[in-house]
Amino acid sequence: MQDKLKIVCLGDSITYGFPFGPQASWVRMLSEVIDGEIINKGINGNMTTDMLNRFERAVLNNNPTHVIIMGGINDVICGESFDRIVWNLRSMAEQALAANIQVILGIPTGVDDPYWEKLLTRIRLWIKNYAKENQLKTIDFAQAFFDADGKLKDELLLADGGHPTMAGYQAMFEQINLEIFD
Repeated sequence: MQDKLKIVCLGDSITYGFPFGPQASWVRMLSEVIDGEIINKGINGNMTTDMLNRFERAVLNNNPTHVIIMGGINDVICGESFDRIVWNLRSMAEQALAANIQVILGIPTGVDDPYWEKLLTRIRLWIKNYAKENQLKTIDFAQAFFDADGKLKDELLLADGGHPTMAGYQAMFEQINLEIFD
């Protein structure tokens, strides 16, 4: 067992830190408060199929103690099926668990499109249920983007309605309970 934390953050542009770059990402913010190595493996435009296809290279080959997996928004935008999205997420989680890597599932952020948001709500619910059934930890990034009444906080999103502002990335970071890495 490794003495030090080594966390791979696997995802899309919202893990990468688009459009500001990795230095503005929630991943960098996490790296400033964790004693360990944090690896940003977010790639702009990735769908969960892309993440699954590069899972061995991006995650397993880095031999981390933990992986944070977050994806699904690009899948929804591109019309990928619910079944494919959850199959991809489950496959990544199972590969990580088989390699003795602790799995943390990121709950996808809010988007300013009612149709896509409806589809994402179903994915979020599946992730929460899957995590509960399999004793996996989650980070509810979506929670940062909704007020107490469930209204989207538009001010945390760029004009594209999908990518976080600088304040949005900060709000995402604030959803991370550092005890999940114990």
